[in-house]
Amino acid sequence: MEKVDDERNGAPLVGAKEEKERSADGDESEDVGTEVYNTFDDMGVKETLLRGIYGMGYERPSAIQKRAIVPVFRGHDCICQSQSGTGKTAAFCTGVLERMDLSLREAQAIVLSPTRELAKQTYNVLSSIGSYMEGIKVHLLIGGRGQPSNRTHAQMLEEGVHVVVGTPGRVLQMVADLGALRVHALKMLVLDEADEMLSMGFQEQIYDLVKYLPEEMQLCLFSATMPGEALALTKKFMRNPVTILVKREDVTLLGIEQFFVNVEREEYKVGTLMDLYEQLTITQAVIFCNMKRKCDWIAEKMTENDFTVSVLHGEMDQQDRDLVAKEFRSGTSRVLITTDVLARGFDCQQVNLVINYDLPRNRENYIHRIGRSGRFGRKGVAINFVTAGDLRTMRDIESYYHTLWTEMPADFDIASG
Repeated sequence: MEKVDDERNGAPLVGAKEEKERSADGDESEDVGTEVYNTFDDMGVKETLLRGIYGMGYERPSAIQKRAIVPVFRGHDCICQSQSGTGKTAAFCTGVLERMDLSLREAQAIVLSPTRELAKQTYNVLSSIGSYMEGIKVHLLIGGRGQPSNRTHAQMLEEGVHVVVGTPGRVLQMVADLGALRVHALKMLVLDEADEMLSMGFQEQIYDLVKYLPEEMQLCLFSATMPGEALALTKKFMRNPVTILVKREDVTLLGIEQFFVNVEREEYKVGTLMDLYEQLTITQAVIFCNMKRKCDWIAEKMTENDFTVSVLHGEMDQQDRDLVAKEFRSGTSRVLITTDVLARGFDCQQVNLVINYDLPRNRENYIHRIGRSGRFGRKGVAINFVTAGDLRTMRDIESYYHTLWTEMPADFDIASG
């Protein structure tokens, strides 16, 4: 492998000396017209919400929570970007719940997520934070095995709900095709992982849905990355939004050490992974591949050599995916091989190691992937397998985030970080 360190001398790098000058929760950000609230009590939210927040284990707000919660519940359009694992979901969930009029049994907020897994996770956060709000009704509107039929969904919506959490296609169907989701009382629409939601894959569905929603409705966008093309689209349907944007070089999580392993050739990757396995088993790790078939192939090879791993990807049955995710969160399974289906929003506090078996095709997904470790200020490690053909991608990611991967030492102890 050619010498790479000498060729990575572009933009200033975010190193340990620069990092230690920032606050522990990554407080440095670019924000427009936002106040900073250093405690949840100062925000003026309902006592029942405070009980829910503290019940989830939050002691003080993170950087995004200090800035975003109040503008959200005050009704401002918002564009909020913050690192993975810094409490974005809890931020918008708190803002949504504070805005709800519990005496009105109508849908007042819709939260859209790009995947079922992320929608379920958001639903769980809303349910936990709102657990002390008597009468609050949050409805999870997704499809798949084990989920209610369209008829059952329609009946539950007819009975009245306050907040609907779902994926774009299913929500649009309930609004436009079946008319089961009434939107005349809707106050707000939240797009979680907004960069993905505004990509070509969802853009048409989002635009179609917005046509049915009240014109004066509040719109909030939350994501760990906010590319320029996504921000440009927001100008079409947002009114003087409050903007909280983290500088690109600050997006790389401060608590995650980033390494690369020179594997030289693709066929050497699986052997390298097996060599690492003894270290992996004393932690909890997520291994990312770019193709579903490769996930299955790696798992088969590992199993043949008596290594225990789990697999999760989009071609699996939803019930099987839920079971694998549950086992991994509980610690029953310690090594999970997956695709980018888990790159966004998957929250497992015990994960402290991410391996990019394949470098991501989309450089924004690098941050989402490594954000599976180091959740909410915890330390984590990211290891990137690099072949000779990956050098350009490696340099592109480093340059884009103003960061630097170091070659993984042979004696590095993953357990201690």
